[in-house]
Amino acid sequence: MKMAFWNKLFGKKEKENLEELEEVLEEQETVTEESMEKDSSETEKAKGIFASLHEKLFQTREGLFSKMKSLFSSRKVIDDAMYEELEELLVQSDIGLEMTQKIVRDLEGAVKKQGVKNPEEVYTVLKTVMEDYLIESEEKFPREEQNLQVILIVGVNGVGKTTTIGKIAAKLKKEGKKVILGAGDTFRAAAVEQLEEWARRSEAELVKGKEGADPGSVVFDTLSKAEEIGADVAIIDTAGRLHNKGYLMKELEKINNVVRKKIGDRYYESILVIDGTTGQNALNQAKEFNEVTRLTGFIITKLDGTAKGGIVFSLSELLQKPIRFIGVGEKIEDLRKFSKKDFIAALFE
Repeated sequence: MKMAFWNKLFGKKEKENLEELEEVLEEQETVTEESMEKDSSETEKAKGIFASLHEKLFQTREGLFSKMKSLFSSRKVIDDAMYEELEELLVQSDIGLEMTQKIVRDLEGAVKKQGVKNPEEVYTVLKTVMEDYLIESEEKFPREEQNLQVILIVGVNGVGKTTTIGKIAAKLKKEGKKVILGAGDTFRAAAVEQLEEWARRSEAELVKGKEGADPGSVVFDTLSKAEEIGADVAIIDTAGRLHNKGYLMKELEKINNVVRKKIGDRYYESILVIDGTTGQNALNQAKEFNEVTRLTGFIITKLDGTAKGGIVFSLSELLQKPIRFIGVGEKIEDLRKFSKKDFIAALFE
């Protein structure tokens, strides 16, 4: 009887203890799951912009760089035939013949200098050679100065100029900058409408003229308004009618004169926007614009939509100007500040 009583008592206590233990374990499990979710979320956030560049450049990496990797891994010896095949791949990727010959010549020299004997190791040497041809800017964009910073955006129609302006404005606004936009492309109503939408989204002031108005007067009004409201940055859209080079040259010359008249000898940006999918035609555009305006750098858009991507190297070598940003998608954060180290890593790894 007593034994039954004690068994019942201790059995009850043991049951209670087990229930308490289960509750504690459940709480710990919940905390652990929440902690894991938090860690996972933070890891994804940390992975974020830079790690996803690897994913965004998938087409270029799989199109050109995987072929190059296969070329070296399938070889038993380093010979002329290997370099000739590499030349073919580089030319096909929109790097261009002249640029390709420079890369291959430098690669051969580096391979000999380093005493590389294994063809697979040539891929790593090529990575360094190609990175050296890219030019980046270590300066903040735009420069951190007390005075109004002016950014002219030039390029042919359809390369994503207006969208790029909107994304830059949104980024600067997020940094706490007061931004004003100037609709200097007065010949395309769609460009003005698009800029209006971006101005609304980025909470930036917009100055526009009537359709067909003098672009120089819009630029003047934009800079005057910028001074009036105490803006930090003025970003100005321009027309891109490259088929009429003479008119374009006069127009851009006038715009540059207006800017200089308003800000004096102070430095200002003149950025060329290039569509990364247009291939060698992009080089012709770059040459033309470099003749008609004082370029300080360039932005390459739509790099997520090409299996080639070699144009980045050709443009950098041709202009000898820094690549400011690359566009790899539709979102604001897909306009990435260019880092040649990150770019090369995303392509070669």
